[in-house]
Amino acid sequence: MTANKAMVEELLAQARSTVGVAVAAGADDAVASVSWGRALEFQYRADKLEKVQEDTSRSLGIALYVDGRFSTHGTNDLDPTRLAAFVSEAVAITRELEPDPYRSITPSELYADRPEVDLDLVDRSLLDLSREERIAWCRQMDEEAHGHEDVVSATSGVTDSAGISARVSSNGFEGAHQRTSVWYGTEVTIREDEVKRPEAWWWVGGSHQEGLPTPPEVGREALRRVLSRRGAEKVPSIRTSMVVDPEAGSGLLGRMMGALTAGAIQQQRSFLSDRKGERIASSLLSITDEPLRKRGPGSRHYDGEGISAKTLPILSEGVLESYFVDTYYGRKLGWEPTTGSASNLVLALGEKDLSGILDSVGEGIYVTSWLGGNANPTTGDFSFGVRGHLIEGGKPGKPISEMNVTGNYLELLDRLVEVGNDPVPWAGFRTPTLVFDGIQFSGA
Repeated sequence: MTANKAMVEELLAQARSTVGVAVAAGADDAVASVSWGRALEFQYRADKLEKVQEDTSRSLGIALYVDGRFSTHGTNDLDPTRLAAFVSEAVAITRELEPDPYRSITPSELYADRPEVDLDLVDRSLLDLSREERIAWCRQMDEEAHGHEDVVSATSGVTDSAGISARVSSNGFEGAHQRTSVWYGTEVTIREDEVKRPEAWWWVGGSHQEGLPTPPEVGREALRRVLSRRGAEKVPSIRTSMVVDPEAGSGLLGRMMGALTAGAIQQQRSFLSDRKGERIASSLLSITDEPLRKRGPGSRHYDGEGISAKTLPILSEGVLESYFVDTYYGRKLGWEPTTGSASNLVLALGEKDLSGILDSVGEGIYVTSWLGGNANPTTGDFSFGVRGHLIEGGKPGKPISEMNVTGNYLELLDRLVEVGNDPVPWAGFRTPTLVFDGIQFSGA
């Protein structure tokens, strides 16, 4: 993929040809997407390379609109003769389905004004990453992860990928997308006593290796995390401040994002339906969907329907501004489409980092991760298991586990009292440290 204009043109040509076959077979409209991808995974354990796996694939998907009916189909067999037969048969099958008056191709006007900004999603150095370099990264993480006498085992890994996709529609859309990705990390297990074996991990990644923590830093951090969990136990139930680590924030707020989709609202599965324009959270909370963010994990020039990307405010100072509206459920609701899915969700930042926030909070519970649980998008009720630390004297203190936090999102968001300035740089949902006041924790 020296990312090949030739490969892009080849995929576009195949998508065009497939759309032509579908229309010739009787489809009113068709959208074809052709993709190529390569992924490579290395896993290292017990001072040796334990696993190497490489996958290269090419596939095609097609959406068909035939006599008011709709279907989607996919195949990995791209031989021209067999593909033509596959598409023709798919058109015939679609004609036998029940009609759906709300299913039609994305209106061509939604393709207009597609941005051309360079999203910088291809790291060419990853394309030349050697076997020796991948193994060296694994060894560096492994050596650091074994930096304590109580370590029982550590597993380190590197996985990287490259991909190109091309999309063509019968009503004028053509586009292609290219991306690379690299992730590496370590999982560490230590001996605490005759029974307990605490575990912790840390993985980092993005479209580029530049700017990520180094492999030795990742190994050291994984070890630090697992050592910090020794002696974790349940403490008495308490109502106190909850400080949520930046890595845990997306897991908390992300559970409510499904309630912001037009599909959930139309199907009456959203506690946020009919709340647009109303304040649903603290004025400190502002969230924006930013598809044009350089090197963002979800960055794109167009979404899965071909709708041209643009910045979309979701919450502004606690007020619900927008929903994620695709064309299908938009028609059912009579709403104008925005986009059917989130790209990069970005929170407006405050002034302090985690250390400064812990110092100002003084006492409370610092949540580093969630241990299972669930959230109900219809009611907004949630219940999560908690792992973290007591906050003692403005510092992370005694480790805790086997506790739960239960409540409702509307009440929780109203209790947001501080937002940090320290999101994880490579995260798709860029949540900084978050502080909620008066949260009930259930424990011993």
